[in-house]
Amino acid sequence: MRLAIAGLLVGALAGAAQAAEIESAYTEVNTQENCAAFAAPAGDEPGDWINFVCAGWRGYPVLIYYGDARESIFYGFPPDGDLAPEWESFAGFNSTGSTIEWRVMSAGDRQWPFATIHRWFVDDGESLGDKIEVLVVEKVGQVFGREGCVVGYVVATGNENANEKARRIADGQAFDFACGADQPVIDAGDVPLPETTGGG
Repeated sequence: MRLAIAGLLVGALAGAAQAAEIESAYTEVNTQENCAAFAAPAGDEPGDWINFVCAGWRGYPVLIYYGDARESIFYGFPPDGDLAPEWESFAGFNSTGSTIEWRVMSAGDRQWPFATIHRWFVDDGESLGDKIEVLVVEKVGQVFGREGCVVGYVVATGNENANEKARRIADGQAFDFACGADQPVIDAGDVPLPETTGGG
């Protein structure tokens, strides 16, 4: 019964996307101010890693998994009982910007975020200190579905109108995207997408 209800809700949301209004909302993430560590090396345990849960849009959490100068982020509610969703990141050292753009659906008096756009800074692997900027588009994990993953990549470096392209990917792909089965959309412009790790 639960699966049937979830399926109906997903269908309703996908159908609502055709008529309802979509807009952007923005939140800031700062691990020193609006996040709490929920896992880290104990005592003298070796390892350069730490996991945070942070405040997102109106109660939707943001889970940050940091390890070896790389990040993996889950937006929304993770699978039941699983605070370690599949690692999705870049092979090169990377970090994320402080601002998260949420694509928010409005239907009547109800609003919910269905996708995020977040800017990543990835070492280019060639010049010390040089970064490739990538807008990563992700599906937001909902309370009833709890499925979230990367939907698309837009390389912002050397790519005009990158933000608009990321929004088009979010609005056109996130509702029906099947995590683990569908492949993320890539818009690389003049600069190749850095190597990714994890994901479908």
